[in-house]
Amino acid sequence: MPEANAKPIVRRRRDGRRRIIEIDRLVDPERLAELRAPRTVTVLERAVDDHTFVAASGPVEHYERSITWTAAADDRFTVHETIAYEMAIPVWAPLFAPLVRKAVVDPPPPGSAPWWAPPDVLDARAARSISLLCVFAVFAGYLGVLLSQTNTYFQEEFGSTNAEISWVLVGVRLGAVLALAILAFADRRGRRAVLLAATFGGIALAASGAIAPNLAVLGVTQTLARSCSAAIGFLVVIMAAEEMPPNSRAFAVSVQTMAGALGAGGVVLFLTIADQAVWAWRIFYAVPLLMIWPTILLGRQLVETRRYEVREAAEELGDALPADAAIEPAQDAPAARHIRRFVTLAASVFLFNIFVTPATNFLNSYLRTEQDYSGLAISGLQVLTNLPGGIAIVVGGRLADRYGRRIVGAIGVAGGAGFTVLMYTTSGGSIWVASALATLIGALAVPALGVYGPELFPTSQRGLAGGGLTIATAAGAVAGLRAAGRMADVLGSFSPTIAILGIAPLLVVLNILLFYPETAHKTLEELNPEDAPPPDLATLAVIEHELAEHDHDRHHLGLGHRHPEEPGTDTP
Repeated sequence: MPEANAKPIVRRRRDGRRRIIEIDRLVDPERLAELRAPRTVTVLERAVDDHTFVAASGPVEHYERSITWTAAADDRFTVHETIAYEMAIPVWAPLFAPLVRKAVVDPPPPGSAPWWAPPDVLDARAARSISLLCVFAVFAGYLGVLLSQTNTYFQEEFGSTNAEISWVLVGVRLGAVLALAILAFADRRGRRAVLLAATFGGIALAASGAIAPNLAVLGVTQTLARSCSAAIGFLVVIMAAEEMPPNSRAFAVSVQTMAGALGAGGVVLFLTIADQAVWAWRIFYAVPLLMIWPTILLGRQLVETRRYEVREAAEELGDALPADAAIEPAQDAPAARHIRRFVTLAASVFLFNIFVTPATNFLNSYLRTEQDYSGLAISGLQVLTNLPGGIAIVVGGRLADRYGRRIVGAIGVAGGAGFTVLMYTTSGGSIWVASALATLIGALAVPALGVYGPELFPTSQRGLAGGGLTIATAAGAVAGLRAAGRMADVLGSFSPTIAILGIAPLLVVLNILLFYPETAHKTLEELNPEDAPPPDLATLAVIEHELAEHDHDRHHLGLGHRHPEEPGTDTP
């Protein structure tokens, strides 16, 4: 007879979208007691009876675990488990299927979480939302790097100087003013509708760059496209923050950043195509047209965030809400606190982009003209040395959620900037080592600091604040690009230029350590008491129904149709 608690016998099968796993085990009494208890990791179980458990919460559309046992010899038990579940992870389910299956068969001990999962147990709505938002992050990542990754190629076709290219890159950053308007509009018309509109606009404008006859036309179209991609990038972070529980917001930013890096990698990985002909860079600008159909399909599944719905219901319905869906009244918002928080964050993004924007935008030119790299070599360097960053982003999110944002963010900024300077001031294999370390350490700061924007402002101002931070980011980028373009032309090299600009991130580190508040482990309503806390999902369903009825009445009165009667059924 096999030993107690030996490796279980596992059989799995599919029934449509539902995955069914049967497990046979020989266990001792202690292990049997663990199996008979409701689970609290990955899926939060609720006991129906002594033998059956269903999901009280979890990233699943359906979940049921049944268990039977019989006594065996030597105070042991033969246990049979049947677990049937359907994941609430659209698009990305194939990637997570083996990880979820392992967690279902042999879950981690209570109080922990699998390395790939957020610290909190997500409900199905949050899991669906973050999965869909990650696809939009992929689109934003691709659209956001088009100009910076291809500038050395269209510079050759148009016969432009470094200074002229820097002016185009500066002009693109000035599009942040439009991004401010887009994000501010999201505070009035909803996150979902504005996200979809910005995505379609960004696709169309980016694609127009494929037929740009000169540098001026390319600059104008991509200025507008970059405004849309910046708005998409910030909106997905806002929507994730408004859906995720308090210990998992930085985790959400980390996976969205990885998704954005996947989109950016779609440009970087195939840069060798641009070497094939002087016009071949235009192909990259036509690719976004492939995003249209996925945007339509995913837009139908994406719902408005629960916190925006609560705010909207309070404004539009007020006392008309049923008693069981009443919303706690908001408190007065102290303007001085919001201004102080905004200035603190804006100073950081301004200073950081003085350094990171030219360091990123001129990297291909530096490698190609000063280090004699081919397009294939540039792709190889960026892809291979950026791979550790994916792991670091996930680690950074977990560390920021567990130990706090400030220390993780400060370490990431200091280390990432330091090794970036080293990458520009060395040669040979040292470039590859410095690039890998810059990515590995710098990636820690992305989720730790990226979540501050949505966290420190109330629902009514989250989009506007995001737009303001986008302008501060653009201002820093403009200052950095102009300074780097002029210094590189005067000094004849990007190496001393990037080294001088490396002073700016040191000031960012000081700002983080001295002035940033700690936001880990706090709900958005603790950080912003003027917001009413979101209700449970049952109450939220009542609110959504009332909003749909209100919207239906508005439509018949000729006041406009603002919400789909069923979530996700409308398209722009």
